[in-house]
Amino acid sequence: MSYDYDRAVNLSPHLFRLRPAPHCRTPILAYSLKVEPSNHFINWQQDPFGNMIARVVFPEQTRRLHFEVEVIADMIVINPFDFFVEKYAEHFPFEYNHQLKKELTPYFEIAENGIQLQQWVQGIDRSQKRIIDFLVEMNQKVWKHTNYTVRLEAGVQTCEETLQLKSGSCRDSSWLLVQIFRHLGLAARFASGYLVQLK
Repeated sequence: MSYDYDRAVNLSPHLFRLRPAPHCRTPILAYSLKVEPSNHFINWQQDPFGNMIARVVFPEQTRRLHFEVEVIADMIVINPFDFFVEKYAEHFPFEYNHQLKKELTPYFEIAENGIQLQQWVQGIDRSQKRIIDFLVEMNQKVWKHTNYTVRLEAGVQTCEETLQLKSGSCRDSSWLLVQIFRHLGLAARFASGYLVQLK
């Protein structure tokens, strides 16, 4: 990505969130971040979720900002169901123990409470079933309701917009799922990913 300016400018410190998290399941064999102007200071930090952030400071004026990322990843097949579920959580609905619920507090925050979202949540079958089956069922419901579309606009649609339009990008469907789960008392967080298009 490049930005060219018609005159020399001062660049504020930049935060680059362009490195796969160290806890991702895809093995990262090599990573590089190239930044121009070459006269810069870079410090790697971790956010509260363990994601890597490059903080880059530019001490001099420049007419160009250019950055390039190269990632070499081992595109192995990963079984998405290769995880362990604690006994107390094997069936939906369930209760978190007090300490865990306290630690997960940010992931219960309900940010949206629109009429269409409330109606959607009220229509969910809450009879006891295996948690894996329930999560798959919820994903399928959102997938059937929401047509996938590529959206180049910044930000995430509200749940009301996604439900009304019956379409959205992957981030819009994800945000809808996060809010549905939180309304049901399940801790959920919004995580970003990468779209890999293999040649």
